Amino acid sequence: MQSVEIYTSPLCGFCHAAKRLLNEKGVAYSEIDVLRNPDRKPEMIQRASGGRTVPQIFVGDIHVGGCDDLYALERAGKLDALLTE
Repeated sequence: MQSVEIYTSPLCGFCHAAKRLLNEKGVAYSEIDVLRNPDRKPEMIQRASGGRTVPQIFVGDIHVGGCDDLYALERAGKLDALLTE
């Protein structure tokens, strides 16, 4: 299983929705709260090619994008394959 990292903020509904999907699938992930750790936000922006909103989701070295992107992969039946590459 690929490592999953998700940059979040506790007040972000999209962050909660993305984590809910990952939890439902039984996927372990590392969560980086950029509100509590603002020094990590520049890292997120660089890794996400300029993406400043949360969540920013990474599966291995692949930048998935945000919550809508994660759910789009799930609807297309591609998320499981990405997680197990």
